[in-house]
Amino acid sequence: MGPISGSNLPEDMKQHILDLIDEAKEKGISMKKVAGWLQIHPRRIKRWRKGVREGLGLANQTPGPVHADHRLLSEEKDAVVVLAEEEEYVDLSHRCLTLIAMEKDLFYMGFSSVYRILKQRGLTTARTANARTGSSKAPERKEIDGPNQRWCWDISYLYTYEKGLFVYLYVLLDEWSRKVVAWRVSWHATAEEACELIHEAMWAENVFDMEVGARPEVINDRGTQMKAKAVQKLFEDHHMPQLFTRPRTPNDNAFVESAFSTIKRAPEYPGAFRDVQEAENYFAVFFTWYNQTHYHSGIDYVTPEQAHQGLREKIVEERKQQLEEQRQRRRRINQSKNQIALTPRKNLAKITINMAGKY
Repeated sequence: MGPISGSNLPEDMKQHILDLIDEAKEKGISMKKVAGWLQIHPRRIKRWRKGVREGLGLANQTPGPVHADHRLLSEEKDAVVVLAEEEEYVDLSHRCLTLIAMEKDLFYMGFSSVYRILKQRGLTTARTANARTGSSKAPERKEIDGPNQRWCWDISYLYTYEKGLFVYLYVLLDEWSRKVVAWRVSWHATAEEACELIHEAMWAENVFDMEVGARPEVINDRGTQMKAKAVQKLFEDHHMPQLFTRPRTPNDNAFVESAFSTIKRAPEYPGAFRDVQEAENYFAVFFTWYNQTHYHSGIDYVTPEQAHQGLREKIVEERKQQLEEQRQRRRRINQSKNQIALTPRKNLAKITINMAGKY
């Protein structure tokens, strides 16, 4: 059976054990001896009997008092809510609210107590009037059927040989063709560098010559560079809608994230760079390969440059035709071979001569 320890026994089992002990006592066997046989500590049996005498029964009770003597007062809880809803403090965390309340002699309690009160009242999220609701709805995107209809861009860290020092890779990708339209490497992750990247892409793809309604929309995450006024104004001035991904949802900008994965998992990727010049030299070669030589699995294994020029459907169709032509050729050859195998020997030479002339 094993020792009865470290577990709460049901009420009926406790009563059965007490009955066994009472029956053993009548036969002259002590409680300690029975407890030893059952491998249960005698003090547990004493606690059970005490509970029965005091009218508590044998049911398992929640440890500790029902209501702690030092529990928070209702007026203290109300004071927390009032302070949290004041316009001056709506942006503060529960820890800052607690410290301010102590300084103002409003209430005294721990951080966790304030957090529990705010959570019960639904005040742990942003409390400002213009706070985002954190909607899980993905950004609405228009249907695209060609290049330069939607761009996506992001910034990624690149390691250097000095710990804690990074260079930054900016990449702007055409979502339809997966072509890297523009890229740059910098020591800084700033809105100014982002604007330079976008300008390079616009010049490279002749965006200024496009009609206003035909210019590409741009999707990016919610980084400080993406939300900077300079970047937003650049898109507004050139009539290019800017879409923001949901917080902590990389799938909303999956194409550029996938491109970064391809970049950093390439066999030739050095892992770290000495400086910006070394990184630029590497990526000048890499992105030429990526756009012009790399067969991209997401666009039917054509290169991004071919897809960007509108050649994807033509190339895929030509491949299908070539496969079908070769399939038919193999069928003709194999059928002829089967026919030879089934032909009597006296007609074999004649068929072989005909085949030689045919092929």
